[in-house]
Amino acid sequence: MNSAFLAPRHNEILSLAKEHGRVLVDDLAAHFNVTPQTIRRDLNELCDRRLLSRIHGGALLPSGIQNVEYEARRKIAAEEKRAIGRAAAGLIPDRASLFVNIGTTTEAVSDALLDHEGLMVITNNINVANRMRVYPSFEVIIAGGVVRGSDGGIVGEAAVDFIRQFKVDYAVIGVSAIDQDGALYDFDFREVKVAQAIIANARHVILVSDSTKFDRGAPVRIGHISQVHTFITDSCPASSVRALCAESGVHLIETAA
Repeated sequence: MNSAFLAPRHNEILSLAKEHGRVLVDDLAAHFNVTPQTIRRDLNELCDRRLLSRIHGGALLPSGIQNVEYEARRKIAAEEKRAIGRAAAGLIPDRASLFVNIGTTTEAVSDALLDHEGLMVITNNINVANRMRVYPSFEVIIAGGVVRGSDGGIVGEAAVDFIRQFKVDYAVIGVSAIDQDGALYDFDFREVKVAQAIIANARHVILVSDSTKFDRGAPVRIGHISQVHTFITDSCPASSVRALCAESGVHLIETAA
């Protein structure tokens, strides 16, 4: 629906969602000086019109094949992603070899790795390659394939074949959604193929994902949380996923704990 037909408060809520990636009920209630119940009604109406998607305690820009706009995604849970990045970097020693795939959380890991020495980084993420290439102690290797304009991810069969040439110490992977049954999902089947190749060719797989991924859905299955060795998140709200980690020997690290 055209935003010109929305109430002024609804338009401002949409603008805030585009600026920050998500909006929270309590923050909006304080911003507009109205009750949380009023904001919940606003969000429900915007979600009914498919202008936002509900999450626990708020709403996100709606998901789709383009996902949330990439710059907006960077702002979603930005502090949480930085903490996740630091925790992941702490597990990776100097002079290790690693894969880093597409995503704003994996980019936060790459930022936290910049004080390491002697890393070999193989990535299908142009943003990661661009950050790390200027550090002379790193060897940065970028996959070939189709460059996705929305986020600089390199996808397709050529990227999959390239990844399969390597066997690395660590893989740092992100996903778009985590189901209650532990299934991991993404939006683009081409990206999923690359992620599956990365998982299959790493000795230790580190899944990095902020807790908003438990509130989202995506159509293409990557795999299952039991296939990773370490799962780093700010908080794991799903008791079923927590139990699966314990049963499968997955090391769960919650940075907000």
